[in-house]
Amino acid sequence: MATNKQSYVDRPIPEISLANFDNRIDSIAAEIADAAEKVGFFSVVDHGIGAEAVDQMFADSKNFFALPSEVKKTVPWNPQSVGYEFKSQVRPSTGAADQKESYQLQFGENMTDLWIGDDRVPGFQSRSLAFMHKVQSVSEKLMVCLARALKFEDDFFVNWHDTAKPNSQSTLRLLHYFAMPEMNDGQVYHRAGAHADWGFLTLLFQSPGQSGLEICPGREVVTDFGHGDKWTKVNFETSTDIVCDLLMSWSDDRFKSTFHRVKAPCEPGDNFGERYSIAFFNQPRKDALIQGPLKKYPEVTGGEFTANAMQLYYAALKAATGGLEKVMPASVSSAVSAAA
Repeated sequence: MATNKQSYVDRPIPEISLANFDNRIDSIAAEIADAAEKVGFFSVVDHGIGAEAVDQMFADSKNFFALPSEVKKTVPWNPQSVGYEFKSQVRPSTGAADQKESYQLQFGENMTDLWIGDDRVPGFQSRSLAFMHKVQSVSEKLMVCLARALKFEDDFFVNWHDTAKPNSQSTLRLLHYFAMPEMNDGQVYHRAGAHADWGFLTLLFQSPGQSGLEICPGREVVTDFGHGDKWTKVNFETSTDIVCDLLMSWSDDRFKSTFHRVKAPCEPGDNFGERYSIAFFNQPRKDALIQGPLKKYPEVTGGEFTANAMQLYYAALKAATGGLEKVMPASVSSAVSAAA
């Protein structure tokens, strides 16, 4: 079972339409800026990605995760944040492994030899890349809006997240959360412990009826590992709904990155069955120059920002668990050492 009964509060999650984008860009930018300042999460509709494309990506995800364990392990996770992992992610907020498996995909050189073969899931690589480009096109529209809101040039964020560059780090993450026992078996489970993302922009798809995503806005700094106690459920009407989460540093903390989690089921009405979701992380290139217009923080590169975020994350994780070696494979520990 999950933890004890939760405390919830209703919060409006803004829904923003991208319809007629070129003619409405300024009004859309104003809506996004308002949502990013006040909530840190918002839903995007009329974005142009059809249900067929999303449903196909979910089908490919399910086909991958249905493969035997020894086959999935032929594309293992590595320190470039690509590949397959099984119950290896531990959040500082819980100190315990998330009950899930995932497969992370990128556009560039980091994916060499890490695509599952067509003999295992026919057409997987080509369809995945096509879907990733569709999601990237939505991300780029949002990036233009965010750039305008911060008084940057329109292409400022797009250039630093150019997926045509071999050092692109933007990532599509396929996630499979395991079914949970409905009767108390004496154990405490976590599907995805509370956390904040450290990329620039996260776009999330989930299947209707597969509940669990919850947010807790109001945190002041993205790298603090605070805990909130009043959560808001984020429910999806269709598989094409997109929920977005934002980076703070590039906006001098103007735009909020919201604390969020996937709660393990523990109450009537929760989904105790399997859960699938798809997350697209817009990660800045390693050579990106990150600094807000007010220069609140020193300028850092995308590589330095990620290394700093990892260092803070794993310091909090070590404090929560009493030692990284207890919860992390050697390859991950090596990456942390390199980042530090």
